Amino acid sequence: MRDYIITVNSTVDLPKEWLTKRNVPVVPLKYTIDGETYEDMSGLSSKEFFQKLREGKMAVTSQVNPGEAKEALRPFLKEGKDILHLAFSSALSGTCNSMRLAAKELAEEFPDQKIMVIDSLCACLGEGLLLYYALKRKSEGCSIEETAKWVEDNKLHICHNVTIDDLEHLYRGGRISRTVAVLGGMVKIKPMLHMDDQGALQVIGKERGRKKSLNKIVDTAKAQSQGFQNDIVMITHGDCEEDARYVAQLVREKMKVDNILINQIGKVIGSHTGPGTVAVFCMGGKR
Repeated sequence: MRDYIITVNSTVDLPKEWLTKRNVPVVPLKYTIDGETYEDMSGLSSKEFFQKLREGKMAVTSQVNPGEAKEALRPFLKEGKDILHLAFSSALSGTCNSMRLAAKELAEEFPDQKIMVIDSLCACLGEGLLLYYALKRKSEGCSIEETAKWVEDNKLHICHNVTIDDLEHLYRGGRISRTVAVLGGMVKIKPMLHMDDQGALQVIGKERGRKKSLNKIVDTAKAQSQGFQNDIVMITHGDCEEDARYVAQLVREKMKVDNILINQIGKVIGSHTGPGTVAVFCMGGKR
């Protein structure tokens, strides 16, 4: 069995050190703010980035193009490795299609090697959680085909439970009307979102007040996870670490999971969700 490597997009939003330790190459998207363009996972610090958003600056994101994808993947094929790529949800970006186009062209250059691209239908640490379990399968000796099948069979069991602090960013992203954004802000409505089965982020409810919204995402994750063994729960936040730690404590108490990874949301995802976002990711029966 030829050795293979699992690659991801930067929207996986895991710590760089975590990815480096596990030899996971990253194909980055880009973000532009204040006239400067950076690769995701580099450029501004999270605090600098979210402070600019709080000051009213707009961030624009750009997908990976096929040429960039080819250049990122080719070195591993030259090393004689097969590639399994877990791509950012196709409902949120054209990146997945670019990765597939690159794979098709690279297959002509390297006809004896496998290049498999899977649409994760996940985002942020949802992609991270899918990667965590894919790496686990690889470490157990699963072939690239076996690992890819597990990912395809289980990607819709990756549950994303999100609360947004500032409705303005959802308005800018076209998710809600201007009137709803203004009125919601006045009465301190906190929207609840999830990732649907098509890989799109959907507003599914609202809570009045921050603490209620933080409790709600954990209660929802607990209900979803019934019957599933969660080795780990992942939590992301938009420069609000205290809230993320509060949510982590709720996870320990309510879900009985001690293995918790907390990380800042990345700049590409954060461009659309804004500061104050908190999300819980777990394995569950239904999104």
